[in-house]
Amino acid sequence: MRKGDVWRVRLPMLPGHTQGGERPTVIVQNDAFIGSLPTVWVVPFTSKTAATRFPGTVLVQPDGQNGLTAPSVALVFQLSTQDKRNFVVQLGTLDDHDLQKILALIGRIAL
Repeated sequence: MRKGDVWRVRLPMLPGHTQGGERPTVIVQNDAFIGSLPTVWVVPFTSKTAATRFPGTVLVQPDGQNGLTAPSVALVFQLSTQDKRNFVVQLGTLDDHDLQKILALIGRIAL
């Protein structure tokens, strides 16, 4: 597990507007903490491209590297902490350009 890896993760079903179920996510936690903690920060994806109407999203196109099968929206505003036991399979890795857009948006939302 490394920052920028795209994993299929079982997200808990919660009431409201948060993403739930098994879906692609991207790891956004620094590598130095991934090995020493039982949880990982992730940003979930949705294939519903209409979600780009919300602030706090980044559209990512599928490529041979990231493992996404359709244009997907990174729901940065839904950054969450997930237990490593909920990680199902690695799908791929985001290219640096897309990862940097997501990380920059996290900084803008959080600060």
